[in-house]
Amino acid sequence: MKNSLLHGIYGISDEVLTPFSSIREQLQEAIDGGVKIFQLRDKNSSDEDIIEDIYHLNDICAKNNILFVLNDRVEMAINLKLPSLHLGVHGIKDKPSVPTKTHNNKAHYLEEFAAVRARFSGILGASSYGDIMLACELEKLGADYVAFGSVFPSTTKPNAACIEREILAQAKKTLKIPICAIGGISKYNISLLKNADMCAVVKSLWIGNPKENASMLLNNWNPIKPIC
Repeated sequence: MKNSLLHGIYGISDEVLTPFSSIREQLQEAIDGGVKIFQLRDKNSSDEDIIEDIYHLNDICAKNNILFVLNDRVEMAINLKLPSLHLGVHGIKDKPSVPTKTHNNKAHYLEEFAAVRARFSGILGASSYGDIMLACELEKLGADYVAFGSVFPSTTKPNAACIEREILAQAKKTLKIPICAIGGISKYNISLLKNADMCAVVKSLWIGNPKENASMLLNNWNPIKPIC
């Protein structure tokens, strides 16, 4: 059941491109164009400032059979019983002591991920960057999907290191859970990501018309069909 939700175009919000004044309408347009997963990623607002929008965005997703994902805010995801949560090495909320991707911090990341997995019953995703061994450990700890990137140079995260796309093929052979490609994905290069179950996009979705952009991304991508 979970794997049937974890495929397709994965839209991620942007604090500039998807302001709360228009994000609901933009989300509906993106869904109409073919987006299957939506992540709310907001690094600056307080929980109190975004809780009402979370309710509305989750409701839009539920009505359209789209997976709603909250980025990093562990306590909110648990308390609101949200369907999905995504964690990155920098972003386990309430645990700001995971600053870099060194060996020791990787161990800390896995420890904190396991603690969240024990408390959160929804779909739980995690960032593995270009590290297949890390992805394997996350899978063992109960991750429902892992994200790899940046697969292309990204203006959203300009300091993110690019990974070899061969890593996606290796991950597809090694892991049993779905994989998500992220970073610099556009309508011009998405066709190169056939090994990804999901492609996460920001600017290529929200700049311009989200419905047309989503449709173009989907049409240009020809992923391996998921096994449900």
